Amino acid sequence: MTWNTNLRWRLPLLCLVLEVAMVVLFGLFVRYPDADSSWSNEKRKGNITSDLENEFYYRYPSFQDVHVMVFLGFGFLMTFLQRYGYCALGFNFLLAALGVQWALLMQGWFQYTKDRLILLGIKNLIDADSCVASVCVAFGAVLGKVSPIQMLLMTFFQVALFSANEFLLLHVLEVKDAGGSITIHIFGAYFGLTVTWILYRHNLDHSRERQSSVYHSNLFAMIGTLFLWIYWPSFNSAMSNYGDAQHRAAINTYCSLAASVLTSVAMSSVLHKKGKLDMVHIQNATLAGGVGVGTAAEMMLMPYGALIVGFICGAVSTLGFVYLTPFLESRLRIQDTCGIHNLHGIPGLIGAIVGAVTAAYASPDGDRGFVYPFGFHNEKDEKVQGRFQAFGLLLTLAIAMVGGTIMGLILKLPFWGQAMDEDCFDDSIYWEMHEEKSSSPEDHTHKPSVPTEPVEQPTSSATLAP
Repeated sequence: MTWNTNLRWRLPLLCLVLEVAMVVLFGLFVRYPDADSSWSNEKRKGNITSDLENEFYYRYPSFQDVHVMVFLGFGFLMTFLQRYGYCALGFNFLLAALGVQWALLMQGWFQYTKDRLILLGIKNLIDADSCVASVCVAFGAVLGKVSPIQMLLMTFFQVALFSANEFLLLHVLEVKDAGGSITIHIFGAYFGLTVTWILYRHNLDHSRERQSSVYHSNLFAMIGTLFLWIYWPSFNSAMSNYGDAQHRAAINTYCSLAASVLTSVAMSSVLHKKGKLDMVHIQNATLAGGVGVGTAAEMMLMPYGALIVGFICGAVSTLGFVYLTPFLESRLRIQDTCGIHNLHGIPGLIGAIVGAVTAAYASPDGDRGFVYPFGFHNEKDEKVQGRFQAFGLLLTLAIAMVGGTIMGLILKLPFWGQAMDEDCFDDSIYWEMHEEKSSSPEDHTHKPSVPTEPVEQPTSSATLAP
């Protein structure tokens, strides 16, 4: 069966319908009291003496960093495929643009509603980007195998499910997850892995050659890695309380990231028969420390504790790329294009466990764990918080897998414009390609014009023969 990949009417119609819906919903439900002309009234009500106390000036630098990670870091990280750079960057741009709008609405209805209106501020923008980061994680599992229509539908569904799960964990169970190891990375990874498991392609080996990378594609992907690595401390600390909590989250993340780099390089060399480095490991496993320290980022891990987390995550992530990814594809039929299980799934699980243990062993005297945000008053509170952290992990896994199964079954329908197995991982299916053409002797369009005067031809040796 041949699938129709011509999206001329389906993609424009879906994009326009979704955007018109966003315009209507924003007009009906969204307001920004801290950013409109009534700010002067808000200052008087809150006894604010200076415009510099507007939350914009506290949160915007963090928002900038997270924004760069979502649109630039994740986009370039997925350009490692030799003939899929347009789709990696373009589809990431598309899904993020839809995702932030839909997330502002969904998270607003769950968390920021007053008098039936969503109150929009810089904090909402950070939350929306964090939600879209989870969508980008899931995108990595299906990269190269889905159409833009499928990506838009997947984004729309995942953002809604993410917002519900986030509300349950952070506001109902009061799980502490500053850097999103559970809510962002675990949810995105296992949602995406479940979707790609449902969408398993039996003949994907026919396009196996295009699943590899080349020199320049690896360089582009490394740009994404470096942007993500540099800005990850902002990502993990963006939503923490001002002061020591935010300060601690940035330091812990930085230490963990640094440790994961050295461990990843060491493991990559050890696992290669000739001691060489694999660029796939350097692009991905070096970021695992940022994922692993996410839940406990603002807790009292201490710098050496953060280094230990990064050490473990870097090693486990590298081992996952070498041994686990082939096992998942050959035995469990999970075709994980970007290896998100190794970068986000397993390090996220490690981060969730670290968070639960740290919370369980927190002390009211402040020497251990993380006390004040938990509101601990006695030893029983610590154990309860530890159990709630573990329960939040299990709930997230359940919601992600059930939601991924539903989404996978919807996307499996044959009319979403997806490519055939032998055409996957190729930009030319959905993009107009402008290939560089070199001139050849037969290409008369590149030859100089013919002289107006006749040119005397040299006498051949044949005419001189008697």
